[in-house]
Amino acid sequence: MTIFDRLNGLADPTRSRLLLLLERRELAVSELCAVLQLPQSTVSRHLKLLADDGWVEARSEGTTRQYAMAASLGGAAQKLWQTVRDEVAETGAARHDAERLRGVLAARRQTSQAFFRGAAAQWDGLRAELFGRRAELAALPALLDERWTVGDLGCGTGQLALTLAPFVRRVIAVDGSKAMLAAARRRLKDAGNVELRHGELEALPVERRALDAAVLFLVLHYVAEPAAVIAEAARVLRPGGRLLVVDMAPHERTEYRQQLGHLWQGFGAEQLGSWIESAGLTAFRYLQLGADPEARGPLLFAATARRN
Repeated sequence: MTIFDRLNGLADPTRSRLLLLLERRELAVSELCAVLQLPQSTVSRHLKLLADDGWVEARSEGTTRQYAMAASLGGAAQKLWQTVRDEVAETGAARHDAERLRGVLAARRQTSQAFFRGAAAQWDGLRAELFGRRAELAALPALLDERWTVGDLGCGTGQLALTLAPFVRRVIAVDGSKAMLAAARRRLKDAGNVELRHGELEALPVERRALDAAVLFLVLHYVAEPAAVIAEAARVLRPGGRLLVVDMAPHERTEYRQQLGHLWQGFGAEQLGSWIESAGLTAFRYLQLGADPEARGPLLFAATARRN
């Protein structure tokens, strides 16, 4: 096979991302689907083309097939791949693929180690059956100060406010959508310490220095002026108050603008940090959250800051 015969295999960004994943390890089609967040038919079609062009090879393992980059690539093909690889590896999609791959490999390791866990494995299964797989996360708000007033800014249907309410003195939940607030009112009808307020996040209907903590949970990508929202959150925080922003890391899902009404394709640490600094907040931290292999959306981050 000549070098020209191999060019077609690298002409598609998805196939190049596949090769980047298969360069150092074997992966099953189901694992590749989880990492790339593409249907099996699409992944299989790209793998067949790569196999026909000599880029990948497969072997059977039980009822599955494991794919890897072909071990017999010639020098010219290796040079071609290295050129393409250097470009692909720097894209946001490839970085997100790498993060999701860590989650997939972690799940694989858990499966392979199950035999050795013995009684511990039995206890984990029993605990999950009795209390659910995310019980520890449900309990974490108990670390909040019970004297706090917390702002759920962009509260939507009130799910987060309902989670926080039992652990703090008061929750002020704000949203600009009357339909969302109506749904939140139904959800929070028995939560006596949650106050729902209608208003825009760029001009919060909250008094200055009224909050001990403020949360912007998966809302910043919907607002026209994120910097103004951050500044307003800073205004309503008391000295020592904390801001938590949870949102999407930068991604390439342009279809979300049309399908979901997103105005921003995620936020990086530098961009968010500049808004935080301009708002007069300090102690900024930006942490990318681990990938959930079952989630189909972009990776998330958690960012915190404090008002002096």
